Amino acid sequence: MTEPWRDPLLPVSVRVADLLDRMTLEEKAGQLTAFWAQPSAPGAPVAPMEDDSGESAPDLDHLAVHGLGQLTRVYGTAPVTAKAGMERLASLQRQVMASGRFGIPAVAHEECLTGFMTWGATVFPAPPAWGASFDPGLVRRMAAAIGAGMRRAGVHQGLAPVLDVVRDYRWGRTEECIGEDPYLVGAIGTAYVQGLEGAGIVATLKHFAGYSASRAGRNMAPVSVGPREFADVLVEPFVRALREGRAGSVMNSYTDVDGVPAAADERLLTELLRGELGFGGVVVADYYAVSFLETRHGVTGSRGAAGALALTAGIDVELPTARCYGGPLTELVRAGGVPEELVDRAAERVLLQKAELGLLDPGWEPADPEAVDLDPPENRALARLMAERSTVLLANDGILPLRPCRVAVHGPYADEPRAFLGCYSFPNHVAPPGEPGLEIPTLAEALGTAGFTVTSDDPDVNVLLLGDRAGLFGRGTSGEGCDAETLDLPGDQAALASAVLDSGVPTVLVVVSGRPYALGTAAGRASAVLQAFFPGEEGATALARIISGAAEPTGRLPVSLPRRAGGQPGTYLHAALGGPTDWSSVDPTPLFPFGHGLSWTRFAFSELSVDPEAPTDGAVTVSATVRNVGGVAGTEVVQLYLSDPVASVVRPRRWLAGFARVGLPAGAAARVSFSVHADRTSFTGLDLRRRVEPGEIGVAVGRSSGDLPLQGSFTLRGPVRHPAADRVLSVPADVVPVP
Repeated sequence: MTEPWRDPLLPVSVRVADLLDRMTLEEKAGQLTAFWAQPSAPGAPVAPMEDDSGESAPDLDHLAVHGLGQLTRVYGTAPVTAKAGMERLASLQRQVMASGRFGIPAVAHEECLTGFMTWGATVFPAPPAWGASFDPGLVRRMAAAIGAGMRRAGVHQGLAPVLDVVRDYRWGRTEECIGEDPYLVGAIGTAYVQGLEGAGIVATLKHFAGYSASRAGRNMAPVSVGPREFADVLVEPFVRALREGRAGSVMNSYTDVDGVPAAADERLLTELLRGELGFGGVVVADYYAVSFLETRHGVTGSRGAAGALALTAGIDVELPTARCYGGPLTELVRAGGVPEELVDRAAERVLLQKAELGLLDPGWEPADPEAVDLDPPENRALARLMAERSTVLLANDGILPLRPCRVAVHGPYADEPRAFLGCYSFPNHVAPPGEPGLEIPTLAEALGTAGFTVTSDDPDVNVLLLGDRAGLFGRGTSGEGCDAETLDLPGDQAALASAVLDSGVPTVLVVVSGRPYALGTAAGRASAVLQAFFPGEEGATALARIISGAAEPTGRLPVSLPRRAGGQPGTYLHAALGGPTDWSSVDPTPLFPFGHGLSWTRFAFSELSVDPEAPTDGAVTVSATVRNVGGVAGTEVVQLYLSDPVASVVRPRRWLAGFARVGLPAGAAARVSFSVHADRTSFTGLDLRRRVEPGEIGVAVGRSSGDLPLQGSFTLRGPVRHPAADRVLSVPADVVPVP
């Protein structure tokens, strides 16, 4: 007779309850641990904190004797082919199943921030490029393609997306973030979650919460933000990704907020995440975050105490390997220092997820090793489309699009294909120098393919490629642990730009970076300026197609580009006194504002219509006409912003409330209508409860946060209302062609 927990016809809750009843304390605790399957080579750690404790990690034989929760980065730690990775994963899974009394396999997780992070897999554009696309549908397709490859390889969980809202561009992990506006981050991040989960991969939201607000933009530095900024800016994208995306996992932030590390914060991980936001999945620790409670934060004095703090707070699985959970934790439980119910709580969550993934079903076997193409043509085409749609044309005196001619390509990364890839791409994260494992053209090669004659003698046009080289912990100018003191272009690039511009040859400035940089006078002197945020393996091809006019630049800035290198933070989401005033000699006005981007054509906005009023639990319709008044077809991103001129707390001067990508032939027009619920005006009040207040709400429609030709308002009437947990999070847009 089949034991109930093995019966796939029974509800998963019944199966898991039966299994937990059969397990010893050690077996339940085993489900909360992980094993790093392929540690990096001696002397070349993936990250410096791998050896932070000075202790050897336990081997699999020791860990798996009571069962195992997760296998860490079987593919993403050393260069292996897909077939070799599948063989290794299958071997590890069989070892895990043979060791434990119940034969339960582990959840295999991998990074997937710019694609499945393994040797030979497609490298897609980095998250700021997703934001620049303003195209949730395309991001959903990209995530589905990433998830399909991971699923074929036997992976169950992906450690993405990052939903941290950019607050200080100097932070090295800006390149992992979607943008500086919580609505944009929520919309794009939710689409990514939907694509990944739809492919059968558990999406992991990170980093919950506050990581991007670290002091001075320094990685892992303490965070000091008030409760309103924390709730209304930093947490808001997670709300939508959990409710609409139904993400199955959440990863904690490394940082402490006002002295409380996220990994030890029960109010954050249990009361807020599970109580208020209704999350029912598995919370996994960021790598070594549980150990850091002892070794870095200094809030505990032992491994077991660190494990107890994290378990109590709500972290279910310690990653990437076991140090504080497992033996040290079970010893505390048996000594009466930790309630066994907390182990049961976490183990139940892990086993429920395993049941949903089919890992408790009888006869489960790892996938048979096979040669899998992880960079198929359809993936490359999708990567190119994302790169094209996310490239931002910042300025253009008419030189672009450029007809085939003689061009000279300058810049420190002119011959470096990895310059198009983010920190969490396999070639920059793991692969040895000179071995990207993929076909990645340089910009010079791509321009040659596009019909240009690339030369160093008497060019008609200079193409100047500036920006970043992504790396880890000081091995690059952007990436995790690669923070910047200022927003000057790295190294001597400003001087190089000046020299090239002084040549008198018309220059197209191309910036490929992980963060926005202050371009100084170079932007005004160049004939055209293009911005791409680590556009991936097809980035050079996409840029060449845009330069030649074969593709349209439809990206819009997901972050503002600063005018000067200092004066941080500088995002557009600020109160009136956070902008230029006569009370300060520092003007933080950006060179190019959030949402900015040009096209091959011009658009005009007209005929704003706004419902005059609505109750505080109702909605209004905001409509405007956008017309292509240029001579060629093009795409505009119509952006809706709201403002609250009189409120009980200081509000941002304006915030993005909705957007719509609108493609129009020359001379054509469309009517764009936004349905704006009163909940989209809500904020955290003096009593720290979310509220909708009656009064006037400003409306602005246009092409960027700094270019809003249509202005209006509506009035909310009725009592102050505290919206429920099911409050409206999005603003749907309806686009209808008009004569």
